[in-house]
Amino acid sequence: MKKVLVLAVFALATAVTYAGGYRVSLQGNKSLAMGHTGVAVINSSESVFFNPSALVYLENKLSISAGAHGVLANISYQNETTGASDQTKSLLGTPFYFYASYQATDWLAFGLGVYTPYGSSVEYDKDWVGSHLVNNIDLQAIYVQPTVSFKINKKLSVGGGPIYVNGSVNFNRNLNRTLTDLDGNRSNVTIDASGVTAWGWVASTTFNFTDNLRIGATYRSEMILEAEGGDATFENIPNSPLTPFEDTKIDAAMPLPAELMVGMSYKFAENWLFAFDYNRTYWNVYESLDIDFANPAIPDSYNPRNYKNSSAYRFGLQYEATKMFTLRAGYYFDETPVQPGYFAPETPRGDSNNFTAGLTVNIGENLQIDASFLFSHFKEIDASYDHYLENGVAVPFAGAYKTNAFVPGLGVTYKL
Repeated sequence: MKKVLVLAVFALATAVTYAGGYRVSLQGNKSLAMGHTGVAVINSSESVFFNPSALVYLENKLSISAGAHGVLANISYQNETTGASDQTKSLLGTPFYFYASYQATDWLAFGLGVYTPYGSSVEYDKDWVGSHLVNNIDLQAIYVQPTVSFKINKKLSVGGGPIYVNGSVNFNRNLNRTLTDLDGNRSNVTIDASGVTAWGWVASTTFNFTDNLRIGATYRSEMILEAEGGDATFENIPNSPLTPFEDTKIDAAMPLPAELMVGMSYKFAENWLFAFDYNRTYWNVYESLDIDFANPAIPDSYNPRNYKNSSAYRFGLQYEATKMFTLRAGYYFDETPVQPGYFAPETPRGDSNNFTAGLTVNIGENLQIDASFLFSHFKEIDASYDHYLENGVAVPFAGAYKTNAFVPGLGVTYKL
């Protein structure tokens, strides 16, 4: 059975949600409120994701954080030359997280994280002008990450652990720009795969220069999601030897790029904390979207993507206003990994400016309510995908895209 590289299937679901490519930056309400910084910020078990080595410095024996975000994203497409336009339907995505940490000894801590860095739903109007590239998609991916944290001394710690990923995807697109059945219904294919799994790892370190100045670093390995025995279902296919499309099985593989995060935090004026994170995502692993089917009669599809590595620059500020309220705000700039000529509608985004805010309300000594809000504004971009082939001829797909997203979030933190 042939391999199906279905990167764009997964890409659309998260491309418009706050990070380069198909990465979703929604891994905690405390961190998101501060510009999604957290590599050198130690205030809850959200460190399971941002920097496992920091868990050993948490003050509480037990720390549990859980929450979710409501994703409202919008993409508008327009081609001024042809007059074609469309807008994605408003679908609510709900990525979630759960983290727990336990301080076993003064030098040893354990943690567990369950979170969804990939997962959303996006839908264009049926048979829109770009339907030969994508119609709709629904993606779910859940990460499970056990961790351990070791304190080498008062200033230095290390941590990390394995990562297990389980995901599913449902994706639909038309076979080309014109093919229909006898009733005029557009010919299309739906790809459905579940039980997509992968293993990876995370490693991190924390160094405390002083009680107020801290730096940290985290590296998350590249992972390859592989699906075997997925389904390709064809609809509205005309009965002709020239259209040999029939339902078949597929294999699929999708790389999740390696990621390096480096951060610092500085506490000043007693109640203020400043944080900065630098993120580097190694997107150059995404070279092409190449589709082969198990049925050898179905023609293969080769679609270059040629992503480049990209960076995000994150800034956050925290103010402990009272014993009850902690206020946060942040900003981050996120580079697109998409290069000119490779701008396909499953990743319709340019560079983005992202503004965040939020607060924590202390309910007694053990319980906290965490709230955050993110507004993402993507640079309007007039771009094209120049590598779609029809009958062996390149047919560029071009237009202007406007993209933004509103993301409220709510969570709880329990400490004991």
